[in-house]
Amino acid sequence: MTFEIAGIEIGHATDENHHTGCTVILCRQGAVGSVDVRGTGPGTREAALLGPERPLHKVNAVVLTGGSAFGLATADGVVRYLAEGGYGHVTPVRPVPIVAGAVVFDFFHNRGQHPPGPETGYAAAQAARPGDVAQGNVGAGAGVLVGKWAGFEAMMKGGFGLATVRLGELVVGAAAVVNSIGDVLNADGSVLAGAHDGQGGWMVEQYPLRYTPHAGPPPVGANTTLAVVMTNAKMSKLESYRLAQNAHDGMAIAIRPAHMDHEGDTAFSLATEKVEAPFAQVASAATEMVAEAIRNAVRHARTVGPVPGLAGD
Repeated sequence: MTFEIAGIEIGHATDENHHTGCTVILCRQGAVGSVDVRGTGPGTREAALLGPERPLHKVNAVVLTGGSAFGLATADGVVRYLAEGGYGHVTPVRPVPIVAGAVVFDFFHNRGQHPPGPETGYAAAQAARPGDVAQGNVGAGAGVLVGKWAGFEAMMKGGFGLATVRLGELVVGAAAVVNSIGDVLNADGSVLAGAHDGQGGWMVEQYPLRYTPHAGPPPVGANTTLAVVMTNAKMSKLESYRLAQNAHDGMAIAIRPAHMDHEGDTAFSLATEKVEAPFAQVASAATEMVAEAIRNAVRHARTVGPVPGLAGD
């Protein structure tokens, strides 16, 4: 997909053998950034610094990565890459790159034996550029799954997705890594990807509340959707925080159920401050773009082993 917002570059590093990886969203010159964490089992970096009450408001990168807590090490490679270029928050001694991040649990295919590390983050940062960006089983979307509410035998492949809209000079886009308990829904509320019955139907037809007592609760922290809203609009850090909140609305529109007890759902926002735009317009577009990025993540997801993907083999 062609993805162009001035000041933002996206890169992937994918371990295809072990179905894991890292996705980096670079803002070399800095973007006004914030985060809203609503999951009960998140794995994050610099989440406190991005709070709306903190004075430092510029971010140089957001890292989305597999590997659960081990994957947070990928941010070290991104810091090194940015430091080599002289990018970061100015201090009396040297620039300090501000790199936020969040993880997904993607151990089902590799048993957690090959989590991405600093070299993966560095490679993803090196690969970052505007323009064409791959979707599906790439970067942090390489090993993720959806529709786990009915048990792991009913799940499907998740992935990494993008969506963008241009409204005159204003551009609003979103990236998503979808590793959800819930099903991913079409705009009309029908199931796009999720818990299937193995006979060509969806489990929701048998369990309309998407709850099956025999399946048991998914493991805590093993399910997470990550989103990043990106725009060229000018906004304050408080507005950026509110924009991250709107991203969760997009999750709730496209994933059912969302924000469950066993998920680490986290949303970031980045604003590169190029054009004036009403906040309400940016927020409304952001909600829709997050929902569409989630759908694109599963539309481009390929089958891995016994886990079917909408994009096939």
